[in-house]
Amino acid sequence: MRYASIGGQAVIEGVMMRFGDEYAVAVRKPDKEIEVKRAPYKSLVSRLHVGQIPILRGMFSFLDSMILGISTLTYSASFYDDEEEEGSEKAQSGDKKEKDQKADSSFGLVMALTVVIAIAIAVFLFMLTPYFISTLFGRLIKSSVLLAVIEGIVRLAVFLLYMIAISRTESMQRVFMYHGAEHKTISCIEHGMELTPENAMKCSRLHKRCGTSFLLFVMLVSIVCFMFIRTDSHAMRIVLRLVLVPVIAGISYEFIRLAGKTDSTASDILSAPGLMLQKYFTTREPDLDMLEVAIASIEAIYDWRGFQKGREGL
Repeated sequence: MRYASIGGQAVIEGVMMRFGDEYAVAVRKPDKEIEVKRAPYKSLVSRLHVGQIPILRGMFSFLDSMILGISTLTYSASFYDDEEEEGSEKAQSGDKKEKDQKADSSFGLVMALTVVIAIAIAVFLFMLTPYFISTLFGRLIKSSVLLAVIEGIVRLAVFLLYMIAISRTESMQRVFMYHGAEHKTISCIEHGMELTPENAMKCSRLHKRCGTSFLLFVMLVSIVCFMFIRTDSHAMRIVLRLVLVPVIAGISYEFIRLAGKTDSTASDILSAPGLMLQKYFTTREPDLDMLEVAIASIEAIYDWRGFQKGREGL
């Protein structure tokens, strides 16, 4: 099996796929029609020419994923605004163009602020909170290595509780079904099958290159990295944890990249925990309509038939 250089994510009632410097997002609208948007996206990795530099490419790939992910989530959610709001827009259609122009001009700033806030919340929840909890054991335990292990265990526990919590919400259930549709359609291509909803349904909803696996690697890599932080200053420990977040993301990216490109025993071992998280928390079995949406997203930007014949792209 060959791995395709295409990836994506689930959005509200849809799927976003990205290949090269383009992406496509397909959304099942309230009227049940599929809306497909195709647009260019010049990644930070491409603009900064760091695609061949280990660690750095992972750091900026993570930022790219955050930026494009939040943008396409916002786009997909726009189809499900309240009917009252839509009626109000129709009543004021004469002012719509001017409002759209103003909205476009501020969109970049809003997206940048959203990404910063999202990263800040994630860092506080998964990096700093476990550290603060582990310090409670400082009076009883003097070993910095043991405290780092306790911090790591708390971090994993917080991460798993977070996964459990969001997987139980009704709105996320459908997103996770579309997540499964994203994986199944890519797997269908990579196994050399005709890309149809029926064929994709036969494929696994789990994939080695999933963002869920990446996040788990971040948790595990952070445990090892923080074991080597030796300082008596609490302030310095916090600073180092913040500074090392991009580095940890870069290292985790290299692991997920390696695991996703081979079918070796080592790759299978590396991928197993992430696949388990996907199975129980972040993916669900989609229906045929969801697979149809995922296929529409793929076919907007990717020549899957060409890939199966040994060439990639459009």
